[in-house]
Parts: sequence; structure tokens; C-alpha cells
Amino acid sequence: MRLVRFRVGRGEPRSGVLDDPGADAAKPAVITALAALDLPDLLGQPLGRIREICQNPGGQTVPADHAGLLAPVSGRTEVWAAGVTYQRSRAARMAESEHSADIYDRVYAAERPELFFKSAAWRVCGPGAPVSVRADSSIDVPEPELAAVLNYAGEVAGYTICNDMSSRSIEGENPLYLPQAKVYLGGCAVGPWIRPAWEVPDPYALTIEMTITREDAVAWQGTSSTSGLRRRIDELAAYLFREDDFPVGVVLSTGTSLVPDLPFSLQAGDEIRIKISEIGELVNPVVRGKAAVAAAVHADASGKLTKDSPPTSSAAGSKVSAWSRAGMGRQGGGEGPSGRQPASMRAILASCGLLAEQ
Repeated sequence: MRLVRFRVGRGEPRSGVLDDPGADAAKPAVITALAALDLPDLLGQPLGRIREICQNPGGQTVPADHAGLLAPVSGRTEVWAAGVTYQRSRAARMAESEHSADIYDRVYAAERPELFFKSAAWRVCGPGAPVSVRADSSIDVPEPELAAVLNYAGEVAGYTICNDMSSRSIEGENPLYLPQAKVYLGGCAVGPWIRPAWEVPDPYALTIEMTITREDAVAWQGTSSTSGLRRRIDELAAYLFREDDFPVGVVLSTGTSLVPDLPFSLQAGDEIRIKISEIGELVNPVVRGKAAVAAAVHADASGKLTKDSPPTSSAAGSKVSAWSRAGMGRQGGGEGPSGRQPASMRAILASCGLLAEQ
């Protein structure tokens, strides 16, 4: 079972449940819409009630082929993130820091975790949407992370993937520049869906893979595991909710264990592919600067890029890169600018091994 946000054509975004079609390619994948709730309303329910609703959504059924995926975050639901929660993150932050490397060592060992606001829902990029590196930054990387989706009470309702885009050059200059290094238009991608917590028996035994493709060749690739997460997810959630309130839930990204070595930096036209076992796969092309993100939204709003679905095969990857270099792509976030073109449900199911590609 996958909890999704989707759109049919240019219709209004909806929330629903995508049932696993299994290995039978002839079996059509179907989304059952939530009858009376959108995702923020659902996360405003107790965990037991969320499970009941997901098992009996009660709404209209939609063939997955007719739907496009949006980021599984909307309305007033925010995205927050934890920092320096893996040994690799600690080492990378210390390596990039010009003057304050010891801060990250102390944060890693401290009782209180580092937590920071990452994105409002409207700014979140969904599957196939372009993410951005800042135009005023010289070293930029994606950070693949397991994200916990928490309800209003801080209970883990499910898991998704977050790409916590980061400027290493800006944060490395001064740790207090972290908000500028982390929080900007095109700086956060979430998706492709939410896997319910009751279907993920051990979130500390998941494999995380990231591949960065440049000009149809692998520019960087790495694999890690959530077993290296220093802090428990319920501990991070407890600190987040200690003196704050999230009445429509919150997405809490748990930190990264994969960071390319210096001086590697993303470039416009790259493709980022993040896969977490039992969760799914999130793919985004890269553009550079706010103007390129705006151009992508404008291109979708004018209907220039609505013919093909965001590709997942290596052959189609060059299309994504070409769109990115041109400052175009699909922007599939929360409740952001109108005209965002969502990603193909069939292509994403196939890329996650849930459906044979046709």
C-alpha cells in the first residue's frame, strides 16, 4: 500500500491509496481516492484512525495510468530535517567547515539533536520535478534521507524519501548560514509516496542508494544503510514536538549518510536518483538558480512539456538533462504555482520494481 497525492490531467490535487499491483503486469494499478480527506486532514487523525482510512479509503477509483504523482505533502504540513545524525554527515560537515569544524563533532555527540525547518509544502518538489542548486553557491550536493511522516501527535504514520539539497560552500563558510544553504526554492524534494509505517517492520534496516548521472554517465554513486542512524526516529520526533505543534502533521527527514567527497558539485543537467528499500525511488533533474525553477513552472503552465511523462529509463534520462539545461522541467510539489505537471504513475511503479515497463 502506498499513500499518494495525485492529479488527473489539470484537475485538482487529490490524496488516495495506491495498492501494490504485484508482479502481474497485466493487472492494472488502481488508486482509490480518500473519500472526504486530503493528506493534511489525514495526518490530523490518531494513528489507528489513519490505518482504518487507508484500508478503506471509500473514494472514487482512478486507473494509475491516468494519474500523475505529486509530492506527498500539502497544505499547512511542513518539512523539517535533522542534521549530523550519521558518522558520514559528521565527517562531511567537518571537512567543509572553514572555521568551525568542532561544532559538528559536538552536535553529533550532544544530547539534543540538530533540527531545522526545511520547507513549506508549496515549495516542495515532487517526483520528476526539477530541484535547484543556488546560483550563488559553488559546491552543492543532494542529501538522500529517510523521512518519517508524523501525525499531529508525533506518531510515525509512514515513511517517504527526502532529498535535502545543500550548499556545502555556503554552510562551510559559516554554520549560521545553514538556512541559506538549505532553505530555498528548489531545495527540497519529497516522494514518490508515503509507505505506511505498519508495512515497514524495521526502519533501521533499509538500504539507501543514490546515483547522480551527468551526460548519460554515472558521475557519482553510493550506498549506505539506515542502520547507521545515531538517533532513534521517536527521539527526533519527541524533540520536534517538545515545544512546537503540528496539527496537520509534519515530514521529518532524519539526516543523510551519503555525501559526495569534496570537491564534487552538482551541475545543471544532472539527474539525481535516490532509492530506499521498502519505500521507493525519487528521481529529479537539476537546474541552477531561482530563474531556472521559475522557467520550469512557466513552461509547464504554458503546456510546452505535457506530452511525455518524466522518463525513468537511461535512454530517457537525456531528455531530463536536456530539459534541465534549458531551464525547463516538471514541478510537482505541494500546493505551489499552478500548472505543475506531475510525474507518470506507471513510470514510477516500473522504476520501483512494482510493475513491468510496457
